Amino acid sequence: MTTTPAPDPSPVRDEEEKKPDTAPAAPARRFWAVRRVPAALLAAVVLGGAGLLLYDVAAVRAGHSAMAWRKEVADGLATRPLDSTWVLAGASLAAALGLWLLFLALTPGLRSVLPMRRDHPDVRAGLDRGAASLILRDRAMEVSGVQSAKVRVRRSKAAVRAVSHFRGLDEVRADLEHAIATGIDELGLARPPAPKVRVARPPRKG
Repeated sequence: MTTTPAPDPSPVRDEEEKKPDTAPAAPARRFWAVRRVPAALLAAVVLGGAGLLLYDVAAVRAGHSAMAWRKEVADGLATRPLDSTWVLAGASLAAALGLWLLFLALTPGLRSVLPMRRDHPDVRAGLDRGAASLILRDRAMEVSGVQSAKVRVRRSKAAVRAVSHFRGLDEVRADLEHAIATGIDELGLARPPAPKVRVARPPRKG
């Protein structure tokens, strides 16, 4: 009786190990601001007003007279017409504050932090716009012919203004665009900003 040897699973295992990880990258969303200052101010105002009103109500229940400000507010609300200037101004102020709080609650904030690509789903990273501008400025200064450069990185655009003191402006602009594009790609941003390059001659003296 003859037996056939079982196939060696090691080549299959090697092929499985060589397969690249095709898992989709996690979406990179913007960072949300904590907004401690508006939250603390709102909590302090609500807590102070509620505490003062509760104290006045408890004092009235205990047989004391209500505070003067509460009597004035109650009389004003009972006698002042709704189309009064003070009523409209107070309502407009309250509506503006409410819209401001809704805006803070529904928007992420932290516009100075640019989200980076998420190659690992458990890792989130962001790059400060000032740091990105400084990195691209160093890249611009490495281009031959660039005397000075100013870079301002925004969410969708990277504006570069350079001054060239020798070489042709078209040549410097082409090399600068290539250097900035390479630098933006190396930043690893989730939404790379579009480069916008301007090159000019230095102002003449005298």
